[in-house]
Amino acid sequence: MPRRPSFAKIAEDLRDRALCYPGTDEHFPWGETAIKVKGKTFLFMRSASDALSLSVKLPRSREDALALPFTEPTHYGLGKSGWVTSSFKRGDDVPVGVLADWIDESYRAVAPKKLVAQLPAPC
Repeated sequence: MPRRPSFAKIAEDLRDRALCYPGTDEHFPWGETAIKVKGKTFLFMRSASDALSLSVKLPRSREDALALPFTEPTHYGLGKSGWVTSSFKRGDDVPVGVLADWIDESYRAVAPKKLVAQLPAPC
């Protein structure tokens, strides 16, 4: 049976994917990784050897996302604005494709329209 990738590897892959979007940069508030576009955050992420969590803004798929067992509205009042947090512990399967889709949706929700227009249409 193939080994699961570590949380560090998953976080690195998701981080790299998020930083491929136009106008993005990385910050480190509160011990987390925050990926921003033009100063506005579209991804918060934290990884450790035994846990991974990330928060994204999901205006289109928020309700579907919140039906999944590993999600909850983001704390600090962000959940009211469409933010969803996904949390995983050692041994959990991480749906990397779903998380990548959510990062795309979050970028498109937060980025200036001029930058979004440069992207191919979402699948």
